Amino acid sequence: MAILVSILGLILLSLVALYALFPRALFEFLRNALRKKGRLTLKSIQVGDMNWPYLEGGAPDAEPLLLLHGFGGDKDNWAAYAPEIVGQYRLIAPDLPGFGENNRDIDRDYDMATQASRVREFLDVMGIEKCHIGGNSMGGYVSLRFALDYPDYLMSLTLFNNAGVIGADESKLQKQAQDGQNPLEIQSPDDVKRMLAFIAHEPMKVPGQFRKIFYEDSSAHRELLNKIFWTLVEDGMNNPLNDHLDQVKAPTLIIWGRHDQLIDVSCVDVLEKGIPNAESVVFEDVGHVPMIENPKGTARHHLEFLAKY
Repeated sequence: MAILVSILGLILLSLVALYALFPRALFEFLRNALRKKGRLTLKSIQVGDMNWPYLEGGAPDAEPLLLLHGFGGDKDNWAAYAPEIVGQYRLIAPDLPGFGENNRDIDRDYDMATQASRVREFLDVMGIEKCHIGGNSMGGYVSLRFALDYPDYLMSLTLFNNAGVIGADESKLQKQAQDGQNPLEIQSPDDVKRMLAFIAHEPMKVPGQFRKIFYEDSSAHRELLNKIFWTLVEDGMNNPLNDHLDQVKAPTLIIWGRHDQLIDVSCVDVLEKGIPNAESVVFEDVGHVPMIENPKGTARHHLEFLAKY
């Protein structure tokens, strides 16, 4: 027992030292551990002149489930969700162009139709002719645009607090964006705490050294992120998809958090009434990222839905 306590003590001291001296190394270690828990493998594939990194897990011959992250996120937004999914589906979670380790060229276009077209090219290169697709926030907007533009690719569509439609009530983000403010911009390490509290209903606790990493990574691409944010706002406010929802052919599941401050829960009613063959679930005590805030509950409804199609 004494030896075990000593070993555990050494491990704890090593982690403390890593956190203090090499926080990014510890951050990457924990990120990789989360991937491993989800049985995810990091891969990449060349699509045109872009190299697409993606996480993949599950049997290669299982039905493919493509999951798209939101604004400011990346492929690892689905790592905590993966353990619930990979036993039954081939989960594929890429970095969208403009984010993560994908191409981040500020001179490219990042409107939703263009991003949806890029997703189609990604699937073509992957050799995937039919798949389930789902997306959170901006990724949900891209998924909805994809469902409208490329319906023959889809087995089903799942929307996690998606952008792209206007509900009866304005969200805090809508109000601030109309005043010319970007509430998702990170201007300091401490600002990460505010931003995470804005996204999740129960504030996510992130250690100070890790907040510095988030800030550094965001600052390195601040101009590009601002460009994409305002492109997303313009797309969503000036050209919402409300009047096109009846053209969605894929069976659709709408998943939302009641306390979303970015995209109001009133959008659920718009989506469910507009999309034929749609169903919805709204979680209490959840904000903008249900697959992170309540992965097991979200996956339970998601898997029940996918099993039908």
